Amino acid sequence: MKQPNDLARQITVTASEIFCVVGTLFGIGVLGTRVEESSGGVLAADATLLAPDGPAFSIWSVIYLGLLSYTIWQWLPRNKTSDRHRAIGWLAAASMILNATWLLVTQVGWIWVSVVVIVALAVVLGLLISALQRHPARSAPEKIITDGTFGLYLGWVTAATCANITAAGVDAGWDLGTVGNQVAAVVVLVVAVGLGVLFTLRFGPRFTVTAALAWGITWIGIGRSTSEPESLMVAITAFTAAAVLLVFWFVSWQQKRSTASTV
Repeated sequence: MKQPNDLARQITVTASEIFCVVGTLFGIGVLGTRVEESSGGVLAADATLLAPDGPAFSIWSVIYLGLLSYTIWQWLPRNKTSDRHRAIGWLAAASMILNATWLLVTQVGWIWVSVVVIVALAVVLGLLISALQRHPARSAPEKIITDGTFGLYLGWVTAATCANITAAGVDAGWDLGTVGNQVAAVVVLVVAVGLGVLFTLRFGPRFTVTAALAWGITWIGIGRSTSEPESLMVAITAFTAAAVLLVFWFVSWQQKRSTASTV
């Protein structure tokens, strides 16, 4: 049986992290145009009904720090041949490449390409979390660096995907009227809640996944209640959706604890 090329995986993860950093420099405006100003401004915090308010994007600082920590962590000798790192390493690299690719395609205004990229990113992260589920962490630091980082990553990208698809639709001229647009936004938020519930059922009560998704949705509510385009309907739905996600996570977590204590 052919042995995995662990060194190639470690090098690929590191190269992907470097590419991700370069993409980020474009996205924050150091090397290019800031995301909110790219693609004709359709990705700005006040561009659509499902755009999270500006402070929501601070979560990227935590995610990027986690990705850097993971890149360093996977080089530790005990992790080189770890089944867990073999299972997630290539997926982690793919996620960083897709992240940077998304930032670069938005620079040139390819908004529908960015939708394809972010959906692919969400799928990759879902597969990665599934792999983490099959290979439990061996220590608390590893759990924080891997489960914590990629949990936040999946939760936030799920919320961002909803916003990205909406932005692409608005850019394409979709318009259902004042009420219709709000109803459509509510439907998308319900779908986001459904995805959050599905993640909890499939991967177990992972707080970072739920927290990041609820964070993004909450900031959608804040944006729609404090800045243009204002919508009380969307704001109330967003706040309710975030609360439902957190309550469902808590109930699932309590059930898991109860089950574990009786085994």
